[in-house]
Amino acid sequence: MLSSWPVWLIGSILVVVAGFAAAFVPRRRAHARDRQVAWSGARAAIDVATVSRDAARTRVAEAEELLARAEAIAAGRGGRAAARAATGYAREADRLWRATAGA
Repeated sequence: MLSSWPVWLIGSILVVVAGFAAAFVPRRRAHARDRQVAWSGARAAIDVATVSRDAARTRVAEAEELLARAEAIAAGRGGRAAARAATGYAREADRLWRATAGA
């Protein structure tokens, strides 16, 4: 009579692998989606800052430096933290250009 322990071993391994996949795959997809959303927001902020730069009548060196930083970070890609940093730099540059345009 054949031993049944190899069948139980293989079945147990399959259950563990399936459980891991059931937990890991959705988390990985959510992380990728969050990263895409963060970069979409960063690109939008950079575009808004670029429009503000083009509409500004005066040159604002600090704002240009902030926009250059945001564009450099965006070119290098990265994770959500890099996207947040690029968004922050772009929004600050936009704020500076809007402040000079409104003054």
